[in-house]
Amino acid sequence: MNLNNLQPAEGSTKTRKRIGRGPGSGRGGTSTRGHKGAKSRSGYSKKIGFEGGQMPLQRRLPKFGFKNFNRIEYKAVNLSSLQALADKGITKIDLDVLQEAGFINATQLVKILGNGAVTVALDVTANAFSASAIKAIEAAGGKATVYGMTAEEA
Repeated sequence: MNLNNLQPAEGSTKTRKRIGRGPGSGRGGTSTRGHKGAKSRSGYSKKIGFEGGQMPLQRRLPKFGFKNFNRIEYKAVNLSSLQALADKGITKIDLDVLQEAGFINATQLVKILGNGAVTVALDVTANAFSASAIKAIEAAGGKATVYGMTAEEA
């Protein structure tokens, strides 16, 4: 084997199609693009959503709905869940405790709702409370605090 007789392996290379090099090549004339029309021209690119002149889907369907970008999304946690934590001996409940217990993610805001009952005095700190949750927590001798203020101020 010498440099002058090196060849690629059998079947590893293909010869490229020489398009538009005269009628004798078999690929001259229309250069494999068919006859006339926009698709045969250079620079053609179909518009996104174009359906051949038929009214496109995004124009056939009506516009509807509204997304309020000021909406605050809370993760709901019920009093029954807080009571389950109290049964394990946790009386001071805040976002870190709820995250460790698996009720919320690190980025979620929490609203305490009044479904269930609390029998232990709990010190609960959350982003929001329902009125029934505040009554139930305070009736059990506990304290409901919105981050930075008491629940009544919020």
